Amino acid sequence: MSHDRVGPRAVLRSAAFLAAGVLAVPVLAGCSEEDPAGKALVGQDIAPAARDRIADGGTLRWAVDSVPETLNAYQADADATTMRVAGAVLPSMYRMDANGRPERNAPYLESAEIVEREPRQVVLYKLHQEAVWSNGREIGAADFAAQWRALSGKDSAYWTARNAGYDRIEKVERGAGNLEVRVTFRKPYADWRSLFSPLYPKEVTGTPDAFNDGARRKLALTAGPFALKRVSRADGEITLTRDSHWWGRPAKLEQLVLRSVPREDRAEALAGGKVDIAEISPQDARRITAAAREQGRKGALPSRGASASLDAAGAPRPRAVAHGSDAKGAGEKVLARAKRSGALAAQARRRAALSDFVVRKSLEPAYTQLALNGSDGPLADERVRRAVARALDRKELARLVLKPLGLPAIPVGSHLALAGQAAYADSSGALGDKDTEEAQALLADAGWVKGGPVKEPKKKAAGAEATQDAGTDDSGSDDGTYGPGGEDGTYIVGGDDKPYVYREIVKRDRARQKERERQERERERQRERELGQDGKAGEDGFRNLARDGVRFPYQDGRGGAPGAYAPRGTAAPARAASGPLAKDGKALTLRFVLPSGAGSESLRAVGKRIARMLERVGIRTKIVQVPDDSYFKDHVANGQYDLALYSWPASAYPATDARPIYSKPVPGADGSLSVEQNYTRVGTDRVDQLFDQAVSTLNEGESRSLIRKADARIWAAAGSIPLYQRPQLTAVKRNLVNAGSFGFRTPVYEDMGFLKKGARPAAGPTARH
Repeated sequence: MSHDRVGPRAVLRSAAFLAAGVLAVPVLAGCSEEDPAGKALVGQDIAPAARDRIADGGTLRWAVDSVPETLNAYQADADATTMRVAGAVLPSMYRMDANGRPERNAPYLESAEIVEREPRQVVLYKLHQEAVWSNGREIGAADFAAQWRALSGKDSAYWTARNAGYDRIEKVERGAGNLEVRVTFRKPYADWRSLFSPLYPKEVTGTPDAFNDGARRKLALTAGPFALKRVSRADGEITLTRDSHWWGRPAKLEQLVLRSVPREDRAEALAGGKVDIAEISPQDARRITAAAREQGRKGALPSRGASASLDAAGAPRPRAVAHGSDAKGAGEKVLARAKRSGALAAQARRRAALSDFVVRKSLEPAYTQLALNGSDGPLADERVRRAVARALDRKELARLVLKPLGLPAIPVGSHLALAGQAAYADSSGALGDKDTEEAQALLADAGWVKGGPVKEPKKKAAGAEATQDAGTDDSGSDDGTYGPGGEDGTYIVGGDDKPYVYREIVKRDRARQKERERQERERERQRERELGQDGKAGEDGFRNLARDGVRFPYQDGRGGAPGAYAPRGTAAPARAASGPLAKDGKALTLRFVLPSGAGSESLRAVGKRIARMLERVGIRTKIVQVPDDSYFKDHVANGQYDLALYSWPASAYPATDARPIYSKPVPGADGSLSVEQNYTRVGTDRVDQLFDQAVSTLNEGESRSLIRKADARIWAAAGSIPLYQRPQLTAVKRNLVNAGSFGFRTPVYEDMGFLKKGARPAAGPTARH
């Protein structure tokens, strides 16, 4: 997953990402008349226009990050472009509405409902009467059944990235007619709407060979407003063409070309007429806005003045040459001025070209978080993680990114949903707001005190040198270098004199994992004792999180286990008058890994602001910038960081999609941890249980309640700290409508197009529709 961009839900999450004494938690839905989910902070900004105002035909050129390795959305190397193609050419039973909630996709589905709950859950799909594949065959039960068998996980010959939900299906069969599909589940599945979106034809999913290879480069059968015409990796383009077999509203565009353009090159591509729409950086958005303001939408180059004399190339000549004085050396001046003039003219032309675009802005269905690696080092201690959280001013960080763009600067309050989505509730009270004194007290209770002696780092063993990008110094030194190190494959661990081979690391990690599990079991027993009989919180508004089994800083003799945290205002020892925070001879220094690419300026600015906030409570940070292409796979995914910033997409189905991100890592047979997508390595058994309960109940209100309880516990564990919803900035040709920054809502490809001459989009602020 990219650190600063996100892919589609579930399988594509890797194509891709906070705290007062007595804690308050939002009341659950059903306990209050007000829905804590609220509405989306910002609507889509797409310049909506009625179809009769849109010209018929034309080609829309859309910038994408890459030509995908596969067109099969259920394979591990699928990416956001894979899903964009699927959205235009394949059926989906459900799509996202303006608040990020699933809605029936009417061109394919007339209805879908649970018709039986006992003894088995049965969902009956009634398909649109005209829904057919591009070869004229009806979409039906055979397609549903073939996809279920391919994704169920029962046949390892299918190279699938996930089987969530499909593994709960017992059978798929034809209903009363050709247009009905009955899906019977062997275990209840709350997120059944997530299935069969997209739906591939049985010709793709019917055999392992067709599934594994047949849909990687081509799609012989489609069923959407567009069909796949051409995939050219050499040209970096995918061409979709209007499908005459489509039974819905005909696509207004004749062609849709998805063109691979790196993010840093998109302003030039827009100015050069290579693309008509592109997601852009805040820096490019400012350039486009300034160009429009400067040109006044006239597109004319600045006048050079009536008295300027031009040569044949259009460059102003020196006055001596223009009036016949042929001084030696004037030629060099002519050339120099011509070059300058040509550069200025080129810049003016680019500005004029950019002024033909408008920036449409919304908020992505994704949020940026601060990840805290809890697998080792100081952050393995929950008190230190909570201290980091208590040191942060999340409102200030949201303002830093969103206020200059004119977007709502409101911190995200949930790991599992965003404002407007059904499961959203602000559970950040499980940690509380910024509190410097509390952060310092937590650090003191964890043994990190000022003025403690700091041992000089010992010399590394031979061959242990590593670049700044390779890791951190586990001993707390500032040289930023720790394994992997030696050429013989050994790893340098801690500050010991000799290197340990891998088997020693396995033994160490296994012992540490067993100790963490023992501590977690003890914490869970304490939480359940506090909760009482069934471990459920009361439905009376959660007077404090102890009623939901969440510990919080001990204060005034109330709350979690005595001694779990220092009381508010606990002072560090008297010797802590000066010097860095230290413990056991090691200074408290966290390695903060950030991407170095041109498109990551915003993340780096946030990272530096976070570093200053942590410094105020005595936590030092060592910022290490690494190349974008290695940032996630080599550092975040491998656990080679203490702090990192990356984004997760929101999902309408958090019980299914968020579980791999927050589930407790499981030790493997070799002692290593299977973390799935939980790159912070922080998890608890109780969170896993709440996810399991949420996905297994067919009562939607109860499922939302369980998701919110899980989120409160995730906040309390302080493995990741949601910061802000990501801005979505899209440069769009001024006459292009029904396209731009979509926010939560799924794009409607058949309605996109260019305005007829003299027509205008719908009146009113487009960002609120």
